[in-house]
Amino acid sequence: MEALQYLLIPFQEPILILYVALGCFAGVYVGAIPGLSATMAVSLLVSFTFGWETHAALALMIGIFVGAVYGGSRSAILLNIPGAPAAVATALDGYPMAQKGKAGEAMGIATTQSVYGTLIGILVLALFAPIISKFALKFSSVDYLLLGFMGMMMVGSLGCKSLFRGLLAAALGVLLGTVGMDSMTATPRFTFGLVYLHTGVDYVVAMIGLFGVSEALIQITKKDVAMVKQKVDKILPSFSTAKKYFGLTLRSSVIGVLVGALPGAGGDVAALLSYDTAKRTVKNPEVPFGEGAVEGLVAPETANNAAIGGAFIPMLTLGIPGDSVTAVLLAALMIHGLKPGPNLMTTSPDLFYLIVSCLVLAALFLVVFGLTGVKLFTKIVEIPKAILLPLIFILSAVGSFAIKNSLFDVFWMFGFGILGYFMKRFDYPVAPCVLGIILSGLLEENFRRGVMLHNSIGGMILSMFHSPISIVLLALIIIMFATQTKAYKNWRARRDAKTM
Repeated sequence: MEALQYLLIPFQEPILILYVALGCFAGVYVGAIPGLSATMAVSLLVSFTFGWETHAALALMIGIFVGAVYGGSRSAILLNIPGAPAAVATALDGYPMAQKGKAGEAMGIATTQSVYGTLIGILVLALFAPIISKFALKFSSVDYLLLGFMGMMMVGSLGCKSLFRGLLAAALGVLLGTVGMDSMTATPRFTFGLVYLHTGVDYVVAMIGLFGVSEALIQITKKDVAMVKQKVDKILPSFSTAKKYFGLTLRSSVIGVLVGALPGAGGDVAALLSYDTAKRTVKNPEVPFGEGAVEGLVAPETANNAAIGGAFIPMLTLGIPGDSVTAVLLAALMIHGLKPGPNLMTTSPDLFYLIVSCLVLAALFLVVFGLTGVKLFTKIVEIPKAILLPLIFILSAVGSFAIKNSLFDVFWMFGFGILGYFMKRFDYPVAPCVLGIILSGLLEENFRRGVMLHNSIGGMILSMFHSPISIVLLALIIIMFATQTKAYKNWRARRDAKTM
């Protein structure tokens, strides 16, 4: 009864419902602008709301968080520019759907799946938070390193026909991710004496350039491509559609919650991992992955929002943030005199259940704000090239500049755009390059921690065979690598031919 009483706090203070709604509305449109992330928005709100009452500040920030994670899908679907790293996988099938005139359908699916993922993540947060947080604590630096390598093995699912080319693109991303000051020794690396390179390469800037600018450059060379008229008569998916993808929704939600609960992983890794899992497990999709498969939207959009509930689990139960946004929220709670951790449920149970209820409200408002304005948004795809392509360049430049207020990031963005153009021209996938930059920090930091902890590389490798988690991750890496080799694909083709 006490828990129910705390869950009803927002309904006893209607102003909190208004704050959640305002936050969700703002988050949807902030997330849709490349370069403006949920982390940035919540960080600004901390300084804006530090004098507010705790419940009001939390309600607004939670609304922004949920809305912004979903918002990244809009620009990913319409312009092939992921509004946030968590929407990288969404662009792989969402943009092809828009090119076929199905932008309205794609945005409807993205909205409903984001809501499903958020609600499932909240349910797990409310029921199993202590259990999952204890499991997440068992991950050592070696396990995180293996998780990073497992992520690298996803290149075969990211629009890549050749495993070698995918791994090469991912390795280039990891190399670019090492540019800047060494995180442990503060020694400049690959900076060539330029002070501007000390802060390194921002993966959001790389994402905007490799996806958005490169696509605009490609479109410039295709002068005879006709404008695609969008069909927006049906936006909200039917019940039969939800039922059809129910199994995939559950699998993707589980991946999202578990990965989100791992400190430092976040929704971007969860979305990519769930996309890879969907591509491996879904048999006979109506449209091949990478060409507008609905499953390619369902999996990442469910997982990246389910990761929200997962990210709150270690923050509230252990005082360890699950991702960058919950790190900011943790600081906000401390500013308001609260200390999340193992004793939170006994000292401030009202806070825990308030967060749960605000997340539920944000998911409900996501239905409203996610499905409104879709017809207007889809008109973007129908804008003539002479107007649309300059707008893409301007939007990309503004988004890149807004990250750090640095003109140098704009130069980086155009450089990545040119790199992405040539990669696409010579059939090298750009998504693994972004993946490499995202995973570079996870790989490097945990490799060095593992070596220091076990005194040598050999000792670290041997330790992998003493941990059940490490053994499972190693087995998954081997399976993922083996199933992407040419020999396996040839064997599978022969097997399928015999069964026909």
